[in-house]
Amino acid sequence: MSSPVARQPGRVLIVDDNVDMANLIGTLVQHCGHESRVVNDAVRSLTVASEFKPSIALLDIGLPGMNGFELARQLRLVPGLEAIKLVALTGYSDEDHRRRATEAGFDVHVVKPIALAQLQSVLNDDRTA
Repeated sequence: MSSPVARQPGRVLIVDDNVDMANLIGTLVQHCGHESRVVNDAVRSLTVASEFKPSIALLDIGLPGMNGFELARQLRLVPGLEAIKLVALTGYSDEDHRRRATEAGFDVHVVKPIALAQLQSVLNDDRTA
């Protein structure tokens, strides 16, 4: 099997409190040709984001302490990240969560588990992949 190649390699921040899931997604992101950083804490992810300067962030919604909706809002305020592509990567598929994700500034809403082809599409396509 050949490795998929990203159109333009980017920096991807993965924030999920499920350590195994976050690490798996980080590995898949790298397999897709991107650089990744995995963080399991929403508050800490703000510091990592300000240093790493990701072009895309894959955020779980059900994070302890600061949920993914608030994290999305906060990431948009980080200098240099105003145009970051925000992807809600969550187990919540209902319309209320989709609406709240849009209101929080997410560009894309993806329900876990994510297939490799879907991840490639999210990473390599425009904001509405």
